[in-house]
Amino acid sequence: MHANGGTPGEEHSGHGDSSGRRSRHEGHDKHAGHDPAAFRRRFWIALALTVPVVVSSSMVMEWFGYSLSGVAWVGPTLGTVVFLWGGQPFLVGAAREFKSRTPGMMLLIAMAITVAWSASMASSFGWFDLDFWWELAALVTIMLLGHWLEMSAIGQARGALDALAKLLPDEAERIGEDGTSTTVAASALVVGDLVLVRPGARLPADGTIVEGSAELDESMITGESRPVLRTVGGRVVAGTVSTDAALRMRVAAIGDDTALAGIGRLVSAAQESKSKAQALADQFAGLLFYVALAAAAITFTAWALVGRMDRAVTNTVTVLVIACPHALGLAIPLVVAISTSMSARAGILVKDRLALERMRTIGAVLFDKTGTLTKGEHVVTAYRSATGGGDEALLRIAAAIEADSEHPLARAIVRAGTELGGVPAATGFTASTGRGVEATVDGRAYAIGGPALLRERNAIVPTSIAADVATWSERGAAVLTVLEGGAVIGALALEDGIRPEAAEAVRELNNLGLRTIMISGDAKSVATAVGSELGITEVFAEVLPEDKSKTVAELQQRGLAVAMVGDGVNDAPALAQADVGLAIGSGADVAIESAGVILARNDPRAVLSVIRLSRATYRKMLQNLGWAAGYNIITLPLAAGAFSWAGLDIPPAVGAVLMSLSTIVVALNAQLLRRTAL
Repeated sequence: MHANGGTPGEEHSGHGDSSGRRSRHEGHDKHAGHDPAAFRRRFWIALALTVPVVVSSSMVMEWFGYSLSGVAWVGPTLGTVVFLWGGQPFLVGAAREFKSRTPGMMLLIAMAITVAWSASMASSFGWFDLDFWWELAALVTIMLLGHWLEMSAIGQARGALDALAKLLPDEAERIGEDGTSTTVAASALVVGDLVLVRPGARLPADGTIVEGSAELDESMITGESRPVLRTVGGRVVAGTVSTDAALRMRVAAIGDDTALAGIGRLVSAAQESKSKAQALADQFAGLLFYVALAAAAITFTAWALVGRMDRAVTNTVTVLVIACPHALGLAIPLVVAISTSMSARAGILVKDRLALERMRTIGAVLFDKTGTLTKGEHVVTAYRSATGGGDEALLRIAAAIEADSEHPLARAIVRAGTELGGVPAATGFTASTGRGVEATVDGRAYAIGGPALLRERNAIVPTSIAADVATWSERGAAVLTVLEGGAVIGALALEDGIRPEAAEAVRELNNLGLRTIMISGDAKSVATAVGSELGITEVFAEVLPEDKSKTVAELQQRGLAVAMVGDGVNDAPALAQADVGLAIGSGADVAIESAGVILARNDPRAVLSVIRLSRATYRKMLQNLGWAAGYNIITLPLAAGAFSWAGLDIPPAVGAVLMSLSTIVVALNAQLLRRTAL
């Protein structure tokens, strides 16, 4: 009924294997044509056969005051066809449950329709005076309708997973050693192949860009709607779209090794994994089987003892119908399917359903700094000119000097200078390891570097910028000075850039009453400065990767349920130690073993989405469980005839209608989960 444990390819082809992890509900849905199309066809045929059975029923004719002749065997004939053919999925499922000793919904349904058929057939031969043919046919037809709606709802909920298979192109353009391209099946690609991706085309495999740059639509991986610029050396993912330019990429992963296949496995496994609420529903369904047997036995015995065999059979059948845990079987699985597909669309990949369930109880969110709250790369945060040339002119000169350098700090300076406009050309570039670089710009010799360069040139930071430089250093920023000749003409500060979304994430978490804490291996001054800017008051600094898990344990000892958010690499022990581990990273890194939830988008606000989804999902689970279980508890005594003295009776057909209505209520309530804003 739900996801299976097969590979994505198996899942989409409908031949996946559950690897022995089927739930009691899943088993019956994997067989006997249990898919929306099969149930739709079976329902309409059963309905067509049911209409003449109802019309020819003596009870119905008496109700509406008409009579038909020669219809005595319409009910037995067509009713038997409806029972054997329309009820076949329930009978097969019941046999399977009986054989595996896991009684549940199928066995209860099978008992109800078998009792009704047996009593009706006996009456047709004159052994009883009980005509249940129209009730039996209506019961089977209504249950087929309920299962059709259930299968359709779950099929729609898993649309995101099914759509993953359609994201990969059927063909790819492979470039040979002679530089010519040949169209081949995407499945024929091997690791190391060079592939041409044209504008508007989907990438056929994971890989690395070796030529060209383009903005890629990665929404199917990360949930991010805006295209992302990818250049030479950048990692790209199968199924994403090159929106504006051609690329040449080197294949790094194909088939089941791609990020897309990894996401498919995660979504499938998450829909398959059980939460505590699902375990409770399974236990209740198993218990209800024995309760139904006991209630049916008591009902039959009680009415038989007072000489009402007709009521004994009627009420026994009704008890068995009412006891069918149809809504209960749908209560949790449908919520799981919907929430998992919703999270996948938002770039939230749930590996462990229990992890998602625990997010609603989290008291503190512990963020790793680098790569989580910050970008993990330096950016120019401040620059000051010590002369009258202007601050922006200083930055352009610095960018020109660093233009030919491959150092990460140099790239940050060039990027910042380019954003201001044109960068002047430089000549005579030379680099001195550990000191800095030199170049000539507009005929003037410049140098840029750190403290070692100042010492070597016996240069002094001018008093006009000394205070700024001191402040930057105290914050832990990397400070570079620009020299013309032997004099300092300005300075720049570079820091690990804070993600623009981080402050909003921290603020919203605080508004929810959660404690936000930061952990970092950086110096205390650096970590404190970042924490202060983001509004985080508790900061753990200078923590080694192997000691981060100890920090998590310390927070847990304070009585806090901790969600750890990290990059999933050096934070693995801490992610595993936390009550919930959330790995934040690119879509290509989905197979992170230590985390229960993977945030494919590099956006700390996704933590808020996980919390909202967790709370909404749990709320829907409880609502559905309460409705499904409450329905059974309240209606069983009515079905048994305990209130017949007050004129309150439920015939089998009415019981079937009420049972299906209960299922529809549960299905509609689960669909309301889609209104949750992530």
